[in-house]
Amino acid sequence: MRGKTVVITGGTSGIGEVAAIALAKMGARIILVARDKARGDATLARLRDSAPGIAHSIHFADLLRLAEMNRVAAQIADREPRVDILINNAGALFATRQITEDGLERTFALNHMSYFVMTEGLRERLLASGPARIINTASAAHQGATLDFDDLQSAKSFGAMKAYGRSKLCNILFTRELARRLHGTGVTANCLHPGFVATRFGDQSGALMSRLVWLAKFFAISPAKGAETIVYLASSPDIAETTGQYFYKSVPTTPSSWAQDDRSALLLWQRSAALAGMKE
Repeated sequence: MRGKTVVITGGTSGIGEVAAIALAKMGARIILVARDKARGDATLARLRDSAPGIAHSIHFADLLRLAEMNRVAAQIADREPRVDILINNAGALFATRQITEDGLERTFALNHMSYFVMTEGLRERLLASGPARIINTASAAHQGATLDFDDLQSAKSFGAMKAYGRSKLCNILFTRELARRLHGTGVTANCLHPGFVATRFGDQSGALMSRLVWLAKFFAISPAKGAETIVYLASSPDIAETTGQYFYKSVPTTPSSWAQDDRSALLLWQRSAALAGMKE
């Protein structure tokens, strides 16, 4: 990892922070994308303490907003001559249905659209830096989820876990179509289930949901354990040419049948590009 530049969203707590520090200790230069300034500055300080002499940096953005997703991706692309690894890890569980300024349901906006827009915004840097890698944090919560392409914003029916599961299904379908489009370019795209991890995840979900998640965390694995697959996908030479796969415990694993549907993957890409105002 020495000399590699890693961009990571959701890297100021939990598995993202653990992975960022681990990769920094291996020699990588870390570029954080964060929303909270206090947590961001604290993580940046930890990175500099853990891996001194490397110009780690941070960009602040609200990844619930398309304008912010586009701004921070463009800012990084403008300032960085190369991006070797992009880790899309930001995510949240929201107890109630709320709509962003772009008309997107928050779970869909943060957990899926931020992955799509950040990746598209950094695509040219990744291609120019090849071989390069894109890693998307998905979840086993996709099991049992389906997509209604006429209701991607959950206007007809909303449930917190239902919306979260759908967003994680989107992560896998996005990875699948992305890998297809990047075939032969030297840029790979893989996703993972980190396991159920005891992190800040769900703490600000609101209502009863935060309490239920808090109780469930007594049975969760540690952030260090949950970050292992992210670190593996970012650094292992064994998977240098592996792409389009879904990993659990650093091993390729078969996702749900819905998550393997190429037509759905293509349709999700097309709908996401339209929502982001990008060319398909």
